[in-house]
Amino acid sequence: MSSLWNPIDLGSIPLAHRLAMAPMTRDRSTPEGVPTALNAEYYAQRASLSLIITEGTQPSADGQGYLLTPGIHTDEQVKGWRQVTDAVHERGGRIVIQLMHVGRVAHPSNTPHGRQPVAPSAVRPEASMFTATGMQPIPEPRELSTAEVAEVVQEFRRAAAAAIRAGADGVEIHAANGYLLHQFLSSNANRRTDQYGGSVENRIRFAVEIATEIAEEIGAGRTGLRISPANPFNDITEDDGPQLYGALVDALAPLGLAYLHVAQTGDETLLKSIRAAWPGALLLNRPGKDFDIRVADLDNGLADVITVGSTALANPDLVDRIKAGAPLNEPDRASFYGGDERGYTDYPTLAQANGS
Repeated sequence: MSSLWNPIDLGSIPLAHRLAMAPMTRDRSTPEGVPTALNAEYYAQRASLSLIITEGTQPSADGQGYLLTPGIHTDEQVKGWRQVTDAVHERGGRIVIQLMHVGRVAHPSNTPHGRQPVAPSAVRPEASMFTATGMQPIPEPRELSTAEVAEVVQEFRRAAAAAIRAGADGVEIHAANGYLLHQFLSSNANRRTDQYGGSVENRIRFAVEIATEIAEEIGAGRTGLRISPANPFNDITEDDGPQLYGALVDALAPLGLAYLHVAQTGDETLLKSIRAAWPGALLLNRPGKDFDIRVADLDNGLADVITVGSTALANPDLVDRIKAGAPLNEPDRASFYGGDERGYTDYPTLAQANGS
């Protein structure tokens, strides 16, 4: 694993090694979207990973889809995130806040204002949403006007500035997993006829505008972006994936972003073409794959940094365990979403497991 422990700079963010924590929704903020001391403890426990990419964080009230997810658009939310970033930095870690607008993947009862979800087009996803009263069908969203799309771009810019005020080392723009930016990229959720719909060049426009605005606001070296090519999650269809992501990467490349983060669940040929076209650092996440496969991606140059999700969730001292060749804790899926410290901050370290 020689390359795994080599340092690397992601733009303006220096990393001590190449094993990072992937973003994972945990649903443990306050109802007002404010991170708490418990959240700070959770992230600080994992600060030995080279970079922590936080759970998806809404840039506006309209951006919320799930219960108890954090925001970064009010003063109280900024103060809450400052607890988190300070705790991570005190342990020598690096942390970026992932900005996630869920778009149509939402239910009014989960949001602070109870409004209808917004989306590129009024196309309801074939999915249900967990709410305080149980599972409910996701309603048809309201199509954003052209002027509203421009305002959402500015919401992302303001959220990125707020993340830096909160002490984050940068932000990651969530353009994956069927959420708002991915909806604009898709060929089924986006049926617009203005400059944000139709052609590939139009469908990538929203994501490129957001990346451009954020890079101008906080610096390209503090800005990353996540994609998930060929991922149908949240009822997404991409009929023209190679053309779509080829155009997106070509449009993003001149911005000089800190990194591109690929959540890989599909086309390996497309992944290789993205790697070849992307001039900067590439982070790669392969959910469910063996660790040896992930490290091989580093050694063969497919990835510059690898990110892990549930393995990091269950092993706060993952770096130490890997270096020692020690066994890993198994993640408890029943406690992934919502709750208290159980399945969140109570996973034992190797020292605790050994009684020392």
